[in-house]
Amino acid sequence: MPTRRTRRFAVLVTAAALLPLPVLAGCSGGGDAGGGDDAPAVAQDIGAAPRAKVADRGTLNWGVDALPATYNTFQTDADAAGHRVAGAVLPTLFTLDGRGRPRRDPDYLASAEVKQREPRQVVVYRLNPKAVWSDGTAVTAADFEAQWKALRGKDSAFWAAHHAGYDRIDRVERGATEREVKVTFAKNYADWTSLFTPLYPRSVMGTPAAFNDASRKQPPLAAGPFTVGSRDDEQGKLTLVRNPRWWGDKAKLDRLVLRAVPRDKRVEALATGRLDIAEINPGAAERITKANAAKKKDRSDKGRQPSSGAPSVGGDKSDNKSGNGSDSKGDKPRAADATALRGLVVRRSLEPAYTQLALNGASGPLADERVRRAIARAVDRKAIAEYVLKPLGLPVAPPGSHVLVAGQPGYSDTSSAIGSLDPKAAQALLADAGWKEGHGAAPQKKAVGSLPAVPLASRTAADGHSAQPDEGEADRPDGTDGKGARDTGGKAMAGPARYKDGKKLMLRFVLPKGAGGEPLRAVGERIARQLDAIGIRTEIVKVDDASFFKDHIASGDFDLALYGWPTGAYPATDARPIFAKPQPAADGSLIVEQNYTRVGTDQIDRLFDQASSELDPEVSHDLMARADARIWAVAAAIPLYQRPELVGTRRKVANAGAFGLATPRYQDLGFLR
Repeated sequence: MPTRRTRRFAVLVTAAALLPLPVLAGCSGGGDAGGGDDAPAVAQDIGAAPRAKVADRGTLNWGVDALPATYNTFQTDADAAGHRVAGAVLPTLFTLDGRGRPRRDPDYLASAEVKQREPRQVVVYRLNPKAVWSDGTAVTAADFEAQWKALRGKDSAFWAAHHAGYDRIDRVERGATEREVKVTFAKNYADWTSLFTPLYPRSVMGTPAAFNDASRKQPPLAAGPFTVGSRDDEQGKLTLVRNPRWWGDKAKLDRLVLRAVPRDKRVEALATGRLDIAEINPGAAERITKANAAKKKDRSDKGRQPSSGAPSVGGDKSDNKSGNGSDSKGDKPRAADATALRGLVVRRSLEPAYTQLALNGASGPLADERVRRAIARAVDRKAIAEYVLKPLGLPVAPPGSHVLVAGQPGYSDTSSAIGSLDPKAAQALLADAGWKEGHGAAPQKKAVGSLPAVPLASRTAADGHSAQPDEGEADRPDGTDGKGARDTGGKAMAGPARYKDGKKLMLRFVLPKGAGGEPLRAVGERIARQLDAIGIRTEIVKVDDASFFKDHIASGDFDLALYGWPTGAYPATDARPIFAKPQPAADGSLIVEQNYTRVGTDQIDRLFDQASSELDPEVSHDLMARADARIWAVAAAIPLYQRPELVGTRRKVANAGAFGLATPRYQDLGFLR
């Protein structure tokens, strides 16, 4: 693992969200400036309510995949739950609005400005004079200085996950008072507002022992609306309570409880009241939606209350485990739980994240850019986006950028750099690369008026399963034209296989085989069919979810794979390691940072470096668009669809749900009066 790491990390991003989407590590927002006036592609859906209509009490039970592995979000194993805790208990200097635009949080900052650009960039922060840690000590410049020294990368005793931005700072010092912080940079840094978020107390950042070890299990001093109360790992329960020293708007909730609940158990946990809010998969969302639609049709049910009797202001229902939902296979709900499901609502949006088809260009056929470009021209991204998003009622436009999603300031569709869907052009690229139809293959019997037929079932995966669609998936509407060009359902016949020097063009397509991976596999099958149409054969290899990323993606043991990246407010910083050109190490190995496709160019690196040093937002955005166009051109990462955000909540839950591009405001979460 390289010393320098990005703030974000790859995940399995699927229609059903196999794994939680990690948030930006150590970065929740940016400066006050940014972006045009365009609305986000999809607004957040959080059951918004003014604070006056939210009860001043209650316990909100929030489903998570696991309790935090560490309370220090700057460690390599920081996870989504750890970031959620940090957002509720630690200073977030800048938050993101509904368009993903950074906004100064006045609870922490009276001001934050670039006071000088030449010869060196100087930023001055003026802290809210009321800001204190939960032990009563003031939040001061000393906390900023300690965090910089721990994260700048000069002291290897601090095991920090990344140094981005902090390594550009020359010094951090007190200003006119201890509530004023002066930061002088050695090299200009466009994303300066990403720094010091979350801000930890110097008791965590002051020594390697505290940073590396103590902060893993010992919650830090709080300076947010909540503080960490109790933790029960056996029950999978972490309780946050109101911070009595919080100086901002009082938290509406008495307690915010994170509960570790498997995704396939969440709809039952919501229906029985064990959870009040949780991210859910499309199948669960469909169950809830159908139950509510049935209620509207059944006039006799008008006014009936949910059988599980949700209280008006949440409560700790840990002992209520009498789920009456579907069986382990996720079948339709039995009549016994239909009424309980009507007490739920599905919140829908799109996250700042996308799923991509990754092409490993380190060696083999995909080392040739022409073959990669052929795949990019053969994959029908719109049909795949329709297959995933249309049934959810979400926009289906495929992403046009690798670094931002629609609605974020600076977003630009540069996908024209690779060209539009064109199977004939893809075939021409393969032929130009030396991959010819049928060379070295045994003659195949040709059906009248058709291409030589190669049944899809003849491609058998390594675990013995044929590469056929999951039951019930093949006939799903997906916009196919039945001729291969937009085939995502599997009815078209394959084109002739291609050979070069007597070797068939065959690629290993690695996918997870767990129960939660069915939607991802369905997408993979559709891509395989589209590649079949131009003569590229794929061997679909299904592997354990736990080993998918570590043993295959990160190690380079794949030709094709599906995984995703979140996008943040700071693409010049966050995206660079993902697309940086791999560099040889002294021992002969290759340092890929997070560029698991192993494809990059010096030009892309230069554009990222220029964008990260440019203090004019418009110029920086233009540089990022130029870098993104080059990323499309090398055709190693093909964005397919923006990640759907589906969240199930109790009907009384307010100001929580599918947050979209925005940062949660934890003090406003609660239950309607």
